[in-house]
Amino acid sequence: YTQVNRDKNNKPSFKSFSYNLNAKRYFYPASTVKLAGVIFALEKVNELKAKGLTANLTMLTDSSFKGQTKVLKDESAANGKPSLAHYIKKVLLTSDNDAFNRLFEFIGRAEINAKLKKYGMNESRILNRLAIGDGGEAARNTNPIDFYDGDKLIYHQDAQYDPKDYPLELTNLIVGKGYMDSNEKLVNEPYSFANKNVFTIADQQSLMKRLMTPEAFAAKDRFNLTPEDYKLIYTYLSKLPTESDYPKYDAKEFWPTYAKMLYYGRDKNAVLDPNIRIFNKYGDSYGFIIDNAYFVDFKNKVEFFLTAVVQSNEDGIYNDGKYEYETVCYPFMKNIGEEIYKYELNRAKKQSPDLSRFKMDYKF
Repeated sequence: YTQVNRDKNNKPSFKSFSYNLNAKRYFYPASTVKLAGVIFALEKVNELKAKGLTANLTMLTDSSFKGQTKVLKDESAANGKPSLAHYIKKVLLTSDNDAFNRLFEFIGRAEINAKLKKYGMNESRILNRLAIGDGGEAARNTNPIDFYDGDKLIYHQDAQYDPKDYPLELTNLIVGKGYMDSNEKLVNEPYSFANKNVFTIADQQSLMKRLMTPEAFAAKDRFNLTPEDYKLIYTYLSKLPTESDYPKYDAKEFWPTYAKMLYYGRDKNAVLDPNIRIFNKYGDSYGFIIDNAYFVDFKNKVEFFLTAVVQSNEDGIYNDGKYEYETVCYPFMKNIGEEIYKYELNRAKKQSPDLSRFKMDYKF
């Protein structure tokens, strides 16, 4: 939990509090890694400096290694074509796995991990695509990609290969008493998280702070993002699935607070506070629920960062889909979000923050 205190020029400083913070104790970060993918993909567009290359161009993904898949169309987009910007919207609105995997392929595994180090996230690594059993050689190989403006090829990226390993000294990697294998068979031995993604709580919050308050960092330490990039990320980080036309979501499956674990839990009937916007990226897998959030209450001039992970797995069996999300994890996330918010409502500040730059146009 990080308090934000602004000076008379609205420049923020931070005061952080933590409980049970241990970068060496492993938890599975699930979809929280996707926010790094969003940022690094937009940075790559800016750093390539290829004439005419933008996040809105048609992005056609080819395949060149066993198990890779092509993408030539995207029916959820207004024009029916895939693009980096549209993938980013899908990642941030509902945590779309395939959309993240396409960002991963564009950035390339080596660059993702170099960027984590560049920005001081030294306890983390992103090794593989999500939800397709990616690992080994398949995870090292990423697809060739072409960007088109109409019929004109603007940029071609060859297939990439990452020879590096990213070892980290971690505890809590071998867990439980059993797991379901890929054939839905119970294996009566502990489950191993070796060679999976790592994204520590401290690194997650440092990413969010650098994203939401770049002015607190020296110019050379900020993300290489344009004002349009920030607008895209801020809008879709805080937008609700029910506010989106492209992509359009079924409100029964993706209700308004679907992606807002902290403060709202997973309550389908949660009453939205019209003054609050939560800029966040959650994750849920293997019994872990994680949420990395920046809260803004425009009416009461409240802002704070909150990042948390909670685990439930009473039977000690992994990958069986039986976790105590409803009884343990979601209530914890809802309650801790509410309690910190209530505390912030009454916390005296020398300077009232100007939060106007976080007011986004959700028709965008």
